[in-house]
Amino acid sequence: MPRLRSTAAVVAAAASLGAVAAVAAPAASAATMSAHRLHLHHVNHVNHAAGAHHAAKAGLERSAVAAPVTAGGVRGMAQSIVPAGQWAAFDAIVSHESGWNPSAVNASSGAYGLGQALPGSKMAAAGSDWKTNPATQAKWALSYMNDRYGSPNNAWAFWQTHHWY
Repeated sequence: MPRLRSTAAVVAAAASLGAVAAVAAPAASAATMSAHRLHLHHVNHVNHAAGAHHAAKAGLERSAVAAPVTAGGVRGMAQSIVPAGQWAAFDAIVSHESGWNPSAVNASSGAYGLGQALPGSKMAAAGSDWKTNPATQAKWALSYMNDRYGSPNNAWAFWQTHHWY
């Protein structure tokens, strides 16, 4: 994973690119805010690149609509839903299936979302906002793994043998 630059390095890089003008002492807070925005922009690119790598590896297409939260935010939310003893398996499956992109679509099958429901509309059982709400998708995926395999751990054991679940 690429190293993130320090705030000072981001300010210096931005200044050399003309994004931040020479800053007088009274305008220091504006420079700090600009550096923070550049840092967040860089983090978004890193997150997007990581998600694109996982999606490409899984044969997924990116939706034209951006996900409302970062992959890390989606993972954190899901971790609060999935039992701790099942988290590693749930995380592994979703990482492989969608790269934590709630709008991931499998180009060949049409499977959709974090857990790659086929058809995606199956997730309506967990909520009518299944297309756009990663929490609804995580709840559906957990329910699916429990119903079909008994647990995410059992689903992961199956996935490791078959490369699908």
